Amino acid sequence: MAFPYMEAVVGFMILMYLFETYLDLRQHSALKLPTLPKTLEGVISQEKFEKSRAYSLDKSHFHFVHEFVTILMDSAILFFRILPWFWKKSGDFVVLAGLNPENEILHTLAFLAGVMFWSQITDLPFSLYSTFVIEARHGFNKQTIWLYFRDLIKGIFLAVILGPPIVSAIIYIVQKGGPYLAIYLWAFMFILSIVMMTLYPILIAPLFNKFTPLPEGGLREKIEKLAASLKFPLKKLFVVDGSTRSSHSNAYMYGFFKNKRIVLYDTLIQQCKNDEEIVAVIAHELGHWKLNHTMYSFIAVQHTVIPLQHLVSFGLNLVSRSFEFQADAFAKKLGYTSSLRAALVKLQEENLSAMNTDPWYSAYHYSHPPLVERLAALDEPDKKSD
Repeated sequence: MAFPYMEAVVGFMILMYLFETYLDLRQHSALKLPTLPKTLEGVISQEKFEKSRAYSLDKSHFHFVHEFVTILMDSAILFFRILPWFWKKSGDFVVLAGLNPENEILHTLAFLAGVMFWSQITDLPFSLYSTFVIEARHGFNKQTIWLYFRDLIKGIFLAVILGPPIVSAIIYIVQKGGPYLAIYLWAFMFILSIVMMTLYPILIAPLFNKFTPLPEGGLREKIEKLAASLKFPLKKLFVVDGSTRSSHSNAYMYGFFKNKRIVLYDTLIQQCKNDEEIVAVIAHELGHWKLNHTMYSFIAVQHTVIPLQHLVSFGLNLVSRSFEFQADAFAKKLGYTSSLRAALVKLQEENLSAMNTDPWYSAYHYSHPPLVERLAALDEPDKKSD
């Protein structure tokens, strides 16, 4: 008797859905708590807490619906063997196009094109509701419907341009890899990741956002001074117009070797009270660089094993949370404790991030520790060696 692989896969998917729904219910209960955590009393205003609570509960309700519809569709697709049927139909499409259906690359590309079209159609209502109802209701969405669909079309265009050569290369490696298939695939994905990390900020990101050099002035001088003190090879310092789409804020850095760049969201600059808070955020990001967190994370991702993706994801989250504490400690050693503390509180308030979090949910899902834990770590007295 053959092992029921399809039933096992569907069963595993449903079990994971039930487990994650249990965690979602725990988090939903935490979000409904009417009071701030004790450590945030007097730190976060009651007005911001109420807004954060309403925003988090809205997203939580939406998440329950989205995940339920997703598990129903995915289970139905597998249980009713839609994928094998669609594989056959994609082969028929290749024939209609006057091409060779025996060509595995052409057949696969036709199949994936159909899958991409289906996923775009089914996810569109949820994406539109999330952006133009939930995000707009709570004051975050800044994009027009025209800008939304323009971004969507650009994304599809990039997938059409970049997808076929990448998929073709993977299939070719699978066909010719032989006993060294795993090594060849790993090497290809490693090189591809480096190429994409290099090209994305230079060629792809500017298609969606405008990057302008940070103007001369006090903020630029302070960031450049900090980078120089750490021997960070800063080549360019940009501001990105994140406010054209959302009022959420962020900052990041990219680049290899001696060609590093730092990007500040214009919303971050607008939301922080002073330059010191912004520089403290950059000090945290530079901590990731100085402590080699970026390289460690990059290598770890390369070793992700698909059948164990949930376990691997959980492990990577634990590592990421540890890295965040280390980067905070790095900024603290540089003397930015009070500024980083103020910046973290400000970003928590402005992004209306959840104030109350369930510890199980947080451990499983969050790559960054909750604000309560980060503030507690910053407030700990420095350990002095004997």
